[in-house]
Amino acid sequence: MKVKDVIKVLLDYHPHIEGYKGCDDYKCGDPEIECTGVVTALTPNITVIRKAIELNANLIIVHEPTFYTSEDGPGWFEEFDNEVYEQKKKLLDEHRIVIFRDHDHMHMHDPDSIFTGVLKYLEWEDKAVVDKNTGLFAHFIVKIPETTVEELAQYIIEHIGLNGARIVGDKKANVSSIAFVGHLYPINVKRKDGTLTEYSVKVIETLEKKADVILPGEVIDWTTLSYVRDAMDLGMNKAVINIGHFNWEELGMKYMKDWLGELLKDKVQVTYVPSGDMYQYVCRRD
Repeated sequence: MKVKDVIKVLLDYHPHIEGYKGCDDYKCGDPEIECTGVVTALTPNITVIRKAIELNANLIIVHEPTFYTSEDGPGWFEEFDNEVYEQKKKLLDEHRIVIFRDHDHMHMHDPDSIFTGVLKYLEWEDKAVVDKNTGLFAHFIVKIPETTVEELAQYIIEHIGLNGARIVGDKKANVSSIAFVGHLYPINVKRKDGTLTEYSVKVIETLEKKADVILPGEVIDWTTLSYVRDAMDLGMNKAVINIGHFNWEELGMKYMKDWLGELLKDKVQVTYVPSGDMYQYVCRRD
């Protein structure tokens, strides 16, 4: 089975996007070669590449960029030299590894394929409700038995395999509802009447009406996070558990290993390789 045949199986599984010209494509390597194994990973960092080599897997399917730009072209196209890129590309070329990015198609599923996997491996599938009436990306509300913010953060850390988490809110506050929300950029979304409001305002509405805690992608400090800090100082049980974009989506690629393995029917071995938490924490000395 050639690499391109594996990718055809992958794309046939996904919803069709008419006229698609986005980031989902090959980033390096020759799709005509025989596939010796597949690695699914959130991002193709050096650790993931070395593990693929160890597994004799020459196809890495990833969700996030390979070569450090948002456009995520198949190489480095800036005017200055990039030694990290050169060494990474050399490693990939020496071992004839193909990288294919699967981002937009994963998010086109209903429900979203990445967050279906996140919920599955956080063991929250039966506790989650997709809320389609908020205008928020990847918006799941999860109801759990009452716990503290600190215990909830520890649960997430242990299940994803993180080094820690940043929290806004009272760690000892009791909470029982969690919302997955998108990236808290200063962008606009439509209200039901067609007028525009800030995305963060919709997230604040969710915290007011439906959730005690949010798990966001990237964050900014001056909107939702400031609201949560003020809520804490006023004695309200609101919190943000900020684990970072990659950690937020990591388990979605573990889920890909499950369904892609079934689709390939053991013709090619599929292995999930964690990208690992990129964050380390230095705590204040008391």
